Formats: sequence, C-alpha cells, structure tokens
Amino acid sequence: MSKMKLFLVSLIAVIGILGGCNSEGADNEQSNVANNQPESSESNASDNENQEKMVTISVTKKKGEETVTKKEVPIEDGAILMDVMKKNFDLKEDGGFITTIEGIEAKKSEKMAWMYSINGESASVGASDLELTPGDSVNFDLHSWE
Repeated sequence: MSKMKLFLVSLIAVIGILGGCNSEGADNEQSNVANNQPESSESNASDNENQEKMVTISVTKKKGEETVTKKEVPIEDGAILMDVMKKNFDLKEDGGFITTIEGIEAKKSEKMAWMYSINGESASVGASDLELTPGDSVNFDLHSWE
C-alpha cells in the first residue's frame, strides 16, 4: 500500500510540475501576443497620424485650365507654406513673392503672377505668413492680375 501511495504522490507531483510548466509557457505566449497587439495598434495610430499631417498642393495655369503638377506633401506642426513650397518644389522668390514654380516664371511685363488659394478661398496673407493645417488644399495658379 505504501508503494501505491508513493506512486500516486509521485504521479501527482509530476503532473503538477508539467502542468505548471505548460501553464507558464502559455502565459508567456499570451503575454507576447498581448505585448505585440498594442505595438501594432500604436503603429497604426502612428501611420494615421502621418497620414493626417499631409497637405495637397497643386500648381496650375490660366485659372486652373492647365495643371502643372499636384503633390501630397508631409508637414510638421507649425509648417509655413513658403517653407513647404521651397522644400517640395523648384521655386524662386523675390522679396517674399514667388516668381517661379517648377521652372514656370511669372513675368511682370506680361502682368502675370502666381496667386494662391487655400481650401478654395483666395489667400489673405502671403505664403511666408500662412501656417498650414493638416488636410489643407493649396492651389498656386499663374494668371493675369488684371
């Protein structure tokens, strides 16, 4: 009888040890899954944040009749339009006024100028003074100022 008790106690101990090891492994796996999940969510949130910090800038001629280029560009908080234009386009300026975009020059002799609108509204400040907001849509158009 004592051999039987010893056998049962040993069997229970082995089952307990094996069950504990298996449970610990499962806890680690669950912990790894749980740890990876927020990382994935954080990554998605970061991707969404980057997507939200974009503006669309289009360059046209003749009041939108001819499209020169259109780009979706990233911005940082507090981004100023002139700085974003210089960074993303071939641009020349004179005294704070944009004179050339992508090699297309606004000629004073032809009474042409680069005018811009933001979100469909004519701009009320110069490009050096306009702070962009994510999602803004800016259009620079070369047309006669008359």
